[in-house]
Amino acid sequence: MSTPNPLLASIDGLIDYAAIQPGHIEPAITALIEETRAAVQRSADPALSAQWDVIIEPLEDASGKLWRAWSVAGHLNAVVNTAELRAAYNACLPLVTEFSTWVGLHAGLYAQYKRLKASDAFATLSAERQRVIELALRDFRLSGVELEGEARTRYAQISDQQAQASQKFSENVLDSVDQWSLYIQDEARLAGLPADIVEAARIAADEDGKHGWKLVLKMPCYLPVMQHARDASLRQEMYRAYATVASEQGQPQFDNSTLIEQLLALRAEEAALLGYDSFAALRLETRMADDATQVLGFLRELAARAKAFAIKDLAVLREFAHQNLGMDELQPWDIAYASERMREERYAYSEEDVKQYFTEPQVLKGLFDVIQTLFGVSLRRCDAPVWHEDAQAFEVVTAENTVAGTLYIDLYARQGKQSGAWVDSERTRRLSAHGLQTPVIWLTCNFSRPQGGKPALLTHDDVITLFHETGHALHALLSQVNEPGVSPFAAVEWDAIELPSQFMENFCWEWPVLRGLSAHVDTGEPLPRELFDKLLAARNFHSGMQTLRQVEFALFDMLIHQQSQGLSIQTVLETLNEVRKEVAVLFPPEWHRFPHNFSHLFAGGYGAGYYSYKWAEVLSSDAYAAFEENAQTGPDGLPDLLDAKTGQRFLQEILAVGGARPASDSFVAFRGRQPSIDALLRHSGLVSETSA
Repeated sequence: MSTPNPLLASIDGLIDYAAIQPGHIEPAITALIEETRAAVQRSADPALSAQWDVIIEPLEDASGKLWRAWSVAGHLNAVVNTAELRAAYNACLPLVTEFSTWVGLHAGLYAQYKRLKASDAFATLSAERQRVIELALRDFRLSGVELEGEARTRYAQISDQQAQASQKFSENVLDSVDQWSLYIQDEARLAGLPADIVEAARIAADEDGKHGWKLVLKMPCYLPVMQHARDASLRQEMYRAYATVASEQGQPQFDNSTLIEQLLALRAEEAALLGYDSFAALRLETRMADDATQVLGFLRELAARAKAFAIKDLAVLREFAHQNLGMDELQPWDIAYASERMREERYAYSEEDVKQYFTEPQVLKGLFDVIQTLFGVSLRRCDAPVWHEDAQAFEVVTAENTVAGTLYIDLYARQGKQSGAWVDSERTRRLSAHGLQTPVIWLTCNFSRPQGGKPALLTHDDVITLFHETGHALHALLSQVNEPGVSPFAAVEWDAIELPSQFMENFCWEWPVLRGLSAHVDTGEPLPRELFDKLLAARNFHSGMQTLRQVEFALFDMLIHQQSQGLSIQTVLETLNEVRKEVAVLFPPEWHRFPHNFSHLFAGGYGAGYYSYKWAEVLSSDAYAAFEENAQTGPDGLPDLLDAKTGQRFLQEILAVGGARPASDSFVAFRGRQPSIDALLRHSGLVSETSA
């Protein structure tokens, strides 16, 4: 008797991740594509009556199962990558891409949506369903449905080639990072590194059957080396390795140069086929921003506001490095090291001091307390099959004790797991004739794992990252939208999708919250007020340089995607250099290959959209200002921003509505006015004393 395929299990239950094998993927995806293809053909029958329940409901039933299975395959490929899993995923990628393109080009289905929009029944549909139809019609047009002949055929080819190139780009980055290591035999070269990092490196070498210490390019190892290693040659070697990931300057077998050229050419060609002068113009059709001119103006205004602060940041750092560290010239691999020494001297604390107070169990408890206070839901650990022993599952429980969704959290870096932090969905909330389908969300990070029998320790930056990703997760978990077509991740404009995540980051700077998040790894004592004050004083340390760095990335992204045709890798690098001349104060070496590792742009959906981080930060800072305005005085006489009433308004006007209305409407509904940049500049310390 054959074992059931876990990917074909009922969509109402939880996936048995522990039972999934690479061999399950292709049979499941193939079967579900055919099932969904048949459903599309049935819904496209012009003899059907133009009614939601007849045309769209059956289509959602079939497609929901397919996209869930494909999401699971993609998730596993990202977090427990093996040769077998990668092969299975890659075998299905062209099948899924071809099917998606086929649906987007399906004139018969497009005609059905147009019939629904024109029917008398349209006016009787809910606002959500009306928006689903309107967005679908827009997306059909942007998917090339109105193309004919050779243009139609070429569009399908472009879609497949883009998917393949993006996947290969991602694989090259992962492999380039995973296959680089540096074995240290002389412990003196590790001087300055925190004890837990040294011990982790020793364990890693031992697991490889080697003596000494193994250093890798994963962030829990790379960043502490750059911040703390006294050996400048070690910092330089690590810096060069990370700066040349997936490029001809590093490991040429993983060089992403050709893939960058290919993706830019394909994107420009796609835009031209659809009648746009650039990929940026095409992408901005579905954004809050009006056009590239507006985006470039926004970024350049922000750069102008930040540049004087950044110049001062760098001048002070150079002087400190010269006077205190004997560095006559500050090299790129010295920046993080000198900055950390300056932070320690100026604010009398180190990240290592702070990290001892942020144990993973206490941080999660404090985070869950914040969620319950603001939004009235609790997170309860549940017993569910997971893909790796690092992962944990939690139920989202309402005040009425009903389960609103499931959240999986996978926090630690490991071999075969993509770098970075992200949130994605296995299943979206949907209310249908079959009942309520609750969302299932994955939250993935790459923190240091527990060692020595003690819980994992998080830096304050790690805590901010966790709150950021939790904001994304809450957007999906607390949605009250009943139609998948207008769920948060499906329909919220890309330049507003970061609003909830960046909003949540702000609570990591509030004393009542930080106190609740902290418990010293050895004593259990909460973070001392004195240490918090130092942390707060350092909040905007080098804020000018950090702001310019983000503007640099966003300008580069917009400019390379604002072209009418593809670019050579040389022109891509020259464009980045021109952007740096315009806005940067820090300049990396000529051999630096940042674009080759810029997965957001070339494998993560942020092409012509990286500006969204700063655009949405305007929204999130202004939204958080509502909590500042409504703060209550706590027992210690300090403001307490965990205001449940304001939290409920944020829930109802931002999180719960997802993409059921334009993001600008949701913001105005919460704030009562259009967004202002003032709160962002104030929170970032980019306001001079005379103008404050």
